[in-house]
Amino acid sequence: MNDKLRNLTMLTDLYQLTMMYGYFQNGMTENEGVFDVFFRPRDNVSYAVVAGLESVISYINNLHFTEEDLEYLRSLKLFNEEFLDCLAKLRFTGEIYAIPEGTVVFPYEPLVRVRAPIMQAQLVETALLTFINHQTLIATKASKVCYAAMGDSVMEFGLRRAQGADAGIYGARAAIIGGCNATSNVLTGQMFNIPVCGTHAHSWVMSFPDELSAFRAYAATFPHACMLLVDTYDTLRSGVPNAITVFKELREKGFEPVGIRLDSGDLAYLSKRARQMLDDAGFPKATICASSDLDETVIRDLKMQGARIDSWGVGTRLITAEDSPALGGVYKLSAEVVKGKLIPKIKLSDTLAKITNPGYKKVFRLYDREGMAIADLIALDHESIDCEKPLTIFDPEQPYKRMTLTDYSVRELLVPVFKNGEQVYSSPSVHEIAEYAKGEFATIWDEYKRLLNPHFYKVDLSQELYDLKKELIARDA
Repeated sequence: MNDKLRNLTMLTDLYQLTMMYGYFQNGMTENEGVFDVFFRPRDNVSYAVVAGLESVISYINNLHFTEEDLEYLRSLKLFNEEFLDCLAKLRFTGEIYAIPEGTVVFPYEPLVRVRAPIMQAQLVETALLTFINHQTLIATKASKVCYAAMGDSVMEFGLRRAQGADAGIYGARAAIIGGCNATSNVLTGQMFNIPVCGTHAHSWVMSFPDELSAFRAYAATFPHACMLLVDTYDTLRSGVPNAITVFKELREKGFEPVGIRLDSGDLAYLSKRARQMLDDAGFPKATICASSDLDETVIRDLKMQGARIDSWGVGTRLITAEDSPALGGVYKLSAEVVKGKLIPKIKLSDTLAKITNPGYKKVFRLYDREGMAIADLIALDHESIDCEKPLTIFDPEQPYKRMTLTDYSVRELLVPVFKNGEQVYSSPSVHEIAEYAKGEFATIWDEYKRLLNPHFYKVDLSQELYDLKKELIARDA
């Protein structure tokens, strides 16, 4: 399961290969394509937290067709031998720029920019979208859950409900990037050195003659880490009282309990009653963990109701991003390079949101004097910004909405990952990415992060890019 050992070249849609064959047959293999990965605004997705770049890097480094792959493609009887010979020699030789994992990003801005010979650039579309779409989606969902938790510990508990093993593994990694503290997924913990957590299930309690016997057995097995699930039979009449009995026995032996977990019922009411019972018994430091179909909305409401919950185990609704189970990221051609000349390309549509931004582009983030993000500016790659001079930005759909910045700083978001087919970027550890993500999240105003009816962050076009887009629309319409 080690990503660095996996060859996923055949993880593609057939039409990528048929288009590659068409380029080959039409003498276009020397042309280069420039493609952007971006997402459009959707319900519940006003911002995103980038994840998946580490998987992209591994995929590109392992990009090659094996003899087994070629034999399978030969069996489809779609391609001639000259094309298959070309595939046998194919390696990635282009460039990839990307926004680092953990960065907060917004609709329409390029998260990944690929420039490569057209066959290579076409081939990698499906896999890049698979990695970026899924992992960014889960990191974003986790960031919302953690935002609602307001600093409480949040643990990812979703493996058994994930849509497959990879979704569970890399979803858990993405959840850590989004702000979770730990995962129940042991393989993810092993692969990425992520803290793992877990106690016992209801089946443990049911396997003993009675609840008290089950709690005593667990405490004897894990005296340093005793967290007891108290809702198997009756939370307040037996679960919490039996936990307190065992906690007192532990203390007599020189150990302090961790706490209790609630997995059903009215979590606000039960947590408040349980907190009082634990405090009265002399265990004010015993924590209360809650699980049971949680998400950011439920956590927000429980906190508003004064729930006495210290940590949250979030599973199904996090690992599946239940309320919005697809990011909807796309991979669109923005330019071609033919005989050394870069030719901007645009996709037109009757739907305004589906008209693409043409050209070979970069993304600037603009900050105020306190370091808070003001807006992002998509510009052509050769453009630069002089922070010593005023900068006027405007809404590309309503250009009369303008603002001029005079005291600001700027950062380019896209960084080089591959140049001439060689990796030039080292992915940080998931812990480093998570810390970076916290810093990034802190630069975004709460108005853009609120769960209900968030304000939409400004993603504008430079004047030069705006003019190019208008020109191409007028030409091709």
